[in-house]
Amino acid sequence: MARPGDLPVQRAALLLACMLALLMLQLQLQPCRAQHQQPPSPGYYPSAMFRSLPFAEGYHTLWGPQHQTLSPDGKSLTLWMDRSSGSGFKSARAYRNGYFGASIKVQPGYTAGVNTAFYLSNSEEYPGYHDEIDMELLGTVPGEPYTLQTNVYVRGSGDGAIVGREMRFHLWFDPAADFHRYAIIWNPDQILFLVDDVPIRRYERKTEGTFPEREMWAYGSIWDASDWATDGGRHRADYRYQPFVSRFADLKTGGCAADAQPGCQPVPSSPSGSALSPRQEAAMRWAQRSSMVYYYCLDSSRDHALYPEC
Repeated sequence: MARPGDLPVQRAALLLACMLALLMLQLQLQPCRAQHQQPPSPGYYPSAMFRSLPFAEGYHTLWGPQHQTLSPDGKSLTLWMDRSSGSGFKSARAYRNGYFGASIKVQPGYTAGVNTAFYLSNSEEYPGYHDEIDMELLGTVPGEPYTLQTNVYVRGSGDGAIVGREMRFHLWFDPAADFHRYAIIWNPDQILFLVDDVPIRRYERKTEGTFPEREMWAYGSIWDASDWATDGGRHRADYRYQPFVSRFADLKTGGCAADAQPGCQPVPSSPSGSALSPRQEAAMRWAQRSSMVYYYCLDSSRDHALYPEC
């Protein structure tokens, strides 16, 4: 039997044990941030299916030509943004599906508000009612990681009522330290977002009106997105740090152009063609468990009536 004087000590020990158990449970439930860890191999490398295109062969300058520099071999492009302008480029052809990839390196240091994007869109063809598939590296402040935002728009940017489908990541590497490959496979049945050939997100065709079907062009750009890009606009572009520089290299594009014959086959997203392999599924689960920081379907502040696919 415990003596009366032992009770406070025992209660304190019990409380400490409970607190430690709760802390361990929380640590187990929190996603492990895997920066600097290597993802499991996906076992399938679609980037190897295509050759690098000289810029002039597949793309042209869209805006800000004074803020672009093409490498001597014509295969890599440097874009920069300052107070006067950003810059962008666009594919020469429209596509109805395909593989679209670029190796990108962004600037270290203070880059808040800066958006470096590689994406598909038909906004010029269908203004106010366009489709878009985005991969955007959102700038940051020193000590905080870049955010990779993936997004899908479907017939939706009219009157400011943009219905985005964002999934965001803090990647397992520093995007400013070296080039990494960012790619989109857009097929009739799904959209696959890849980083260094690792699938990080799959957006499937599920319900009518929630999947882009019209032809799109590929774009790359750097621009000022201060209103929302970094902590919802809390940190804005600071032009004391200009110019902000992003580099694009190893541009690869393949698939069915808008004018291709009806029998043109989409780029396979897996060894079997459509469904991801077990190794791809495992790599995607790892990427989402260790690196995903936002998913629109889990955001209780969103009106989920706008997102029937959730």
